[in-house]
Amino acid sequence: MTDIRISLTDKTIAQLPAPKDGWYLARDTELKGFFVVIGKRKRTFAVQGDLRRGGKRASSIRVSVGGVTEISTRAARAIAKEYLALISQGRHPKDEKQTDAPSGNPNNGSDGLKASITLRQAWQRYLEAHLIRKGRSEHTISGYRDHVERIFAEWLDTSLHELGMDPARVARKHDDITKGNGPYMANGSMRTLRAVYNHARKTNKSLPRDNPADAVDWNEEERRDTGMGSADLKRWFLELAALDNPVRREFHLLTLLCGSRPTALQQIQPDHIDFRRRTLHIPKPKGGKKKAFDIPLSREMILCLIRAIRFGKQFYPLQGLEWVFPADSDSGHLSETKEDREILSKWGNDLRQTFRTIATAAGVSEIDAKLLMNHAIPGVNAGYITRHKLLEDHLRSQQQSISSAVFVALGPSIAEIQALHDWLGRGATRRAILNVQVKPANCDPEHVTIRQAA
Repeated sequence: MTDIRISLTDKTIAQLPAPKDGWYLARDTELKGFFVVIGKRKRTFAVQGDLRRGGKRASSIRVSVGGVTEISTRAARAIAKEYLALISQGRHPKDEKQTDAPSGNPNNGSDGLKASITLRQAWQRYLEAHLIRKGRSEHTISGYRDHVERIFAEWLDTSLHELGMDPARVARKHDDITKGNGPYMANGSMRTLRAVYNHARKTNKSLPRDNPADAVDWNEEERRDTGMGSADLKRWFLELAALDNPVRREFHLLTLLCGSRPTALQQIQPDHIDFRRRTLHIPKPKGGKKKAFDIPLSREMILCLIRAIRFGKQFYPLQGLEWVFPADSDSGHLSETKEDREILSKWGNDLRQTFRTIATAAGVSEIDAKLLMNHAIPGVNAGYITRHKLLEDHLRSQQQSISSAVFVALGPSIAEIQALHDWLGRGATRRAILNVQVKPANCDPEHVTIRQAA
């Protein structure tokens, strides 16, 4: 077959007929010198250009970019641009000895940036200049660190230029992570790599323009539908009442009643609570300090916090002075809030989804629910909503509607079921503290006796 000229895309290449014998070229109408070699069983991206020496044409060379099944057309075109640029400078793209650009190239310094900018160095700058400087939470930073330092550990001393010139390698890594760690981890780690690469390229223009993570065939992600409806709450409350640790019990209840992220609630302190204004201040939510906000408290939420503080000081006297949800951990507060699903079926983000579900059933508008959860509100009019002006009255009444809907779903169970009555009934907290039989190892027995007598 004779050569053809078309706009190369994944779709148009797939539709090209295979030759009966030999091969033919499908040249790109967008980038001169870029084409696909169409054979009977194989299709390969390639470039062709004139290699010049001293301003004169020395030879015409053809260089393979990669197989169609290994790399997308978009990524192949990006590599082709780099190859053609090198060819025009008199350099062979596959000559591994030529790692630095010719002297006088404005895009490359004398220190050989292409060879020296490693993933480790780029990550360190991204950590310091972007994440820490912008006040990202420790939880967010630890997630990025896990991706770079664990998932991409073998690439830490690999140059970004090498990865940028070989997106097929990045695509294969995504496939490997998908098989070994799951689709969500694979997508998340590649988003981190993409962010670090884009940040590095701001100060290193010698890196290929196209991000190698763009070559990834992203795994499909579905929103987890694990929230509860009103009919599910009674069984869940019975599971929660059976938890041995009362501090963890109150933590999960508060997560349900306010719909906030668990990582934000883990670090709340007594002075974050204003019982007079009936608010809970969240100083470092997702997004950092600039996203700090106040949660209006319903009656049920206030009682939950009071129980948490009392139980915390009883079981963890030292840590309880600083944290609302103390624990015997390095930080002094709850750091791991996962539970065995056989014991507590719903926790964490399951409860955030439940909050949103119950809010809808309680007649709370979508905007009010988003404001209570500190979510961004889409649309032009969002900028005209002043959240703190709604906090004292309107949002608190909406919060109360949600909490009331949660406890209405229990019906008469609190009075009729002993486990719920011992937890949520009148005077239950004081009785539980007075009836403590086993004192925690880090408690001073004399200190506990005084509190029991009080």
